[in-house]
Amino acid sequence: QWTRYAVEQPDEDEATFETKTGIRRNELAGLDVLDAGCGGGRYSLVAARHGARVVGCDMSRAVDRAARSCAGLNQADFVQTDLMELPFAPESFDLVFSIGVLHHSSDPQRAFRSVAAVVRPGGRLAVWLYRKNTPVQERVNELLRGITRRMRPSELETLAEIGAAAGALPLLNRTLNKLVNFSSHPVWENRVCDTFDWYSPRYQSHHTIAELEGWFRAAGFRDLRVLEPARRSRLYRWAYDRNLIIGSGVNMLGRKR
Repeated sequence: QWTRYAVEQPDEDEATFETKTGIRRNELAGLDVLDAGCGGGRYSLVAARHGARVVGCDMSRAVDRAARSCAGLNQADFVQTDLMELPFAPESFDLVFSIGVLHHSSDPQRAFRSVAAVVRPGGRLAVWLYRKNTPVQERVNELLRGITRRMRPSELETLAEIGAAAGALPLLNRTLNKLVNFSSHPVWENRVCDTFDWYSPRYQSHHTIAELEGWFRAAGFRDLRVLEPARRSRLYRWAYDRNLIIGSGVNMLGRKR
């Protein structure tokens, strides 16, 4: 989907980068940065624009799209590779971030350890993973994805378009979307892509803050900070704090000893 859909939203991408990495854009200049699971490269582009030397990696041909997106920025390079078999020396990067990627691995904790190993001492790591929801929501999602993962891409795209249509209806966003995930992004193409992205991957794991914190500490990170979502409304926070928001994340930033 990262080669098919144009989902870049420059202002939104800049804001999302800061929210999900905990790194201000004015901190990026001169840093060696790894975008671990870059997809189409929209967050690599943010980092490179603000003066970082960026390497983006992804298992898929999305790296070709990312390279085109960052064409003209000499400090951005891309490599097609598995996050669990990274072709970099240990402790190579000042900042590593992985936004919405490790939960699509067959072994998310192993992928985390691999990514954490390339952070330099004193460097930082930011990770965003899908949040574990209530047992009912988790069971419904398992049943639905058991069907959608066997669909042909064209069939799933049709389903994603239905979800995108539902995502434009506020009433459904506040009700059905708490049980069946579909995107409510304001842009149609992003809604289709986000919905497709939820139902298509072979692997999709959900996690807790305590679990993610354990991974960080085991990998030798300190100064851990839980990164809060951008949305601040009282109703959203009530639902978020009770793990009711499907597709929301657990998000953490840490510094390597």
